[in-house]
Amino acid sequence: MTCVRLLLVATIAVGTCHPLSAQIVSSPAPVLTPSAPCLDADCSARSSSATDAPASASGTPAVANNAPRGFYADNLKPLGGDFKHLFTVNNALIVGIGAAAALAVHPSDPQVTSSFAGSHAVDETLDAGSVIGGGFVQFGAALGTYAIGRMAGKNEVSHLGADLFRAQVVTSVLTQGIKFAADRTRPDGSSYSFPSGHTSSAFATAAVLQRHYGWKVGLPAYALAGYVGGSRLAENRHYLSDVVFGAAIGIIGGRAVTFGHGSHQFALTPIAVPGGAGVGLVHIGSH
Repeated sequence: MTCVRLLLVATIAVGTCHPLSAQIVSSPAPVLTPSAPCLDADCSARSSSATDAPASASGTPAVANNAPRGFYADNLKPLGGDFKHLFTVNNALIVGIGAAAALAVHPSDPQVTSSFAGSHAVDETLDAGSVIGGGFVQFGAALGTYAIGRMAGKNEVSHLGADLFRAQVVTSVLTQGIKFAADRTRPDGSSYSFPSGHTSSAFATAAVLQRHYGWKVGLPAYALAGYVGGSRLAENRHYLSDVVFGAAIGIIGGRAVTFGHGSHQFALTPIAVPGGAGVGLVHIGSH
């Protein structure tokens, strides 16, 4: 690119010095200044938009329209790409850590669930988590956010709502598929315990919020997701390994629909600790 720019400067200089180039000499020669190299996806996207934008009647490029395109285009059409973005090295790392943590805590599953479910104080404290992590609240909040953004003309808000909605769709498909494949009996005797759907939904929302707004919003969102996971133990509906792996599924679901957002270098992922499980920071790169 530098060589091309130098050649253009040389050509203009020759033209201005030619005796037959009076019209060119009368107007100032254009000044070509080098630009910074474009190394990131956002920069490339901006360059592409500026290059491909149609010209207006005055010959200047038209400004790209970033307005939402409609419910189908915003919420349903991108789902194919979202599922493709599940298959990344970073997401494989998160799932691997989640699976290892779930296996590590599996022997203590009955004991941990019994201790949570057997405490009336714990059950009362965590009771709201079952409502917060439910599909009605998670999907409802996502669609409500999208609708508010559209009605208010706030593209950032509608974009967030669309990502939240698609994260729930992707995460629900993964979670339900694994539930039917594993067919694990719940602590209360019912079916489809592994992994926890409430937990995966809450962690998917937390992952989307963190990718949009960073850790100042992400940390409280992940803390709330952990609260939801704890409530499933207190309700005697899940084992600890169900919750741990559900958290990993939710994180990759949220990351898939926000692929390319920001340059966050760390993600929260479930880890095993003696006698239980915890949450750790893992360095995973930009995507």
